[in-house]
This record gives sequence, structure tokens and C-alpha cells, in this order.
Amino acid sequence: MRYLKLYNSYDFTIDRAEGVYIYDSEGNKYFDTFAGIGVLALGHSHPEVVEAVSEKLHRYAHTSNYFLDPETERVAELISDEGDKVFFVNSGTEATELALKVIKKKIGSGKILFFSNSFHGRSLGALSVNGFPGIRDQFKPLLPGMVEAEFNSVEDLRQKASENPDIAAVMFEPLQGSGGVQPADGEFVEELKRITAANNWIMAVDEVQAGLYRTAKRYSYQHFGIEADIITAAKTLGGGLPLGGVIMKGEMTKVLEPGDHGSTFAPNPLALRGAKVVLEKLQTMEDSIAERGEYFLNKLKEIESDKIKEVRGIGLMLGIELKEEIPSLRDKAQAEGVLLNVVKSKVIRFLPALNITKSEIDLLVGKLKKII
Repeated sequence: MRYLKLYNSYDFTIDRAEGVYIYDSEGNKYFDTFAGIGVLALGHSHPEVVEAVSEKLHRYAHTSNYFLDPETERVAELISDEGDKVFFVNSGTEATELALKVIKKKIGSGKILFFSNSFHGRSLGALSVNGFPGIRDQFKPLLPGMVEAEFNSVEDLRQKASENPDIAAVMFEPLQGSGGVQPADGEFVEELKRITAANNWIMAVDEVQAGLYRTAKRYSYQHFGIEADIITAAKTLGGGLPLGGVIMKGEMTKVLEPGDHGSTFAPNPLALRGAKVVLEKLQTMEDSIAERGEYFLNKLKEIESDKIKEVRGIGLMLGIELKEEIPSLRDKAQAEGVLLNVVKSKVIRFLPALNITKSEIDLLVGKLKKII
């Protein structure tokens, strides 16, 4: 096999996918609980997305950054506010890289604060602010001037800020995804906001996974009353095709100049077309996402199992933390027709399609009761 295997892939071949279901080549049907790791906000093969992308494909699939696709500005409007500037990239990791370039050009030799269990990507720049030592430290030395603090620890935040007066920016994931679907707690956020304001730090928020209506708001940081200077987005953005973006606010809009950054493929015309359809639908769904998220959360809390430590999350980004790792949990779920995504060994992460129905939630929870 010439393909370098770095993933723990499922042992079946996909034939097709529709809505919340994936069908394998042998006719088996699986409930997809994580929608391409939070990518397919309207589920698999949504007819309006398929039609829009297909229509664009028949016109043209790629041009280059020498041409401004007419849908670029519309998609930028859908993810930003008046006065903001957006630059499109191909992924969440690339969004982190660009955010770091903006920050470093602005602050020079100043330091950047980040937090444990935060995930911002796997490239060398992104690893420099990645709170997973197991995937980060083997590639050291990374970018200098990075300071790690413990997530949700007010004491450690204060200590790191005191010990590093040259910190000038912070990279913050308000609702950690790969870190175990862990929201920042209120006291921690308030202290972070206070210190950020007092020291005039640049606030860069990572919304790659939790953003674009996953938590029933356009961005998860809006639940916490945070004022962002830079926002990174991806996953949901491209409607199933690779697309990321960096939203720059205020002074950040003036940092980059022509030649400072670029991309051969971004923004890809097909991804832009899918993004427009998805985002225009999602911006009308905030209330329904909030309602179904609360419904799903309460249903998960009704599962009676001594193996469950906690159920948590916001909107339709939810997690079940187990007291201890369950051996072969993914295989047991697959046998019941459910595809589970387990992070940090003990947290079942749910990132379902944002148009999942209550009846589909009921069906899924019924299966989970049997699995756990």
C-alpha cells in the first residue's frame, strides 16, 4: 500500500452518503454523529449544495487569484461585520498560519499566549500554539515567543501574564473541540478579558470547529462576551469543500499588504458557491439550532450509565465524557450502526448536521443507550 497511513480509518468503503447517514459498499447504513468532523453543516449531499456546486463546476472549477470570483464578497459578508476584512485560505490550519502572520507582523518580538488542550492545527506555526504536547513537542524547536497557560485556570493565567510582560497577543479557543468539547468557564473568561484589555493584547479566537452556527450563534465567542480582533474559521465554511478564512477587525485590517500572503487555490470557486448556500441557510437557523441543541443535550443527560462522568457542550457541539476509556467503543458503536468520534480517549464528541431532526436525535440516543 503506497498511501501513508496516519489515520485510524474505518474498515469499510463508502458507497454514498445522505443527510445524517453514510452507506457502505455492502449496503450497511451508519448514523454519522460527526458530519465530516463538523464540516457538513447541512448533512451529506444536501440537494441545494450539490446543485449549486455542480452548476458552478459546469461553468468553471478554478481560475486563480488573478480573478475575483463574484461570490467572494458575498461569502465574506456572511462571516464578518461591517468594517471587517476577510482573507480566504484552504483550511483551519492555514487560517491559523495567516492569523499568526498578522499577529507577528503587528507585534514584532512580542510573545503570544495560548492554552493547554487547545488545538489550532498541525503545521509548524500552528503547532507552536497547540496545547497537545504529544503532537507538538516532537517537532521542536518551533516558533519562539510562545507562552502556554493552563486552560480554565485563573491562577495560571495571572502567573503567566505576570511572568511575561512582553505578551502582546492571545490565541484562544473558547469552546475546545479536540480538547474534549470543553467550554471556558465564566471566571476564567472574565479574567482573560480583564488582562487582555489592561495590556492591550490582540485577541485571536479560533472558531474553526465551534464557529459558523455550530453553537447556535455565528461564533462561539459571542456566548462569552469577548471582543475579538482576529477570527479563524473553516470546516462548515466550504459546504463540504476545502475553505477557510481569517476575519480581521479594527487595526488588524491594515496589517497585511499585497505580497504578504497568497494562495493558489483559495478561495476556490466551487467552495465559495457551496459556502454561499450553506451560510445563507444557517443564518436563519439560530433559534432552531439552539432548540435542538438543548433537546439533544437533555436527551444525552437522560442516559443512565455509571460509565458517564459528564455531558456538556453548547448548541450542537456536545460531548459525553466517560469516567474511563471503554475498550473498542468505536467498534461496538459501528456494530450498532453508529459512527462515533472519540477524542482524548474518553470524550465522545458530537458534531452532527445542524439540520438534524428531533426524531433523528431520539433514534441516535436510543442507540447510545445500548452502546454505553
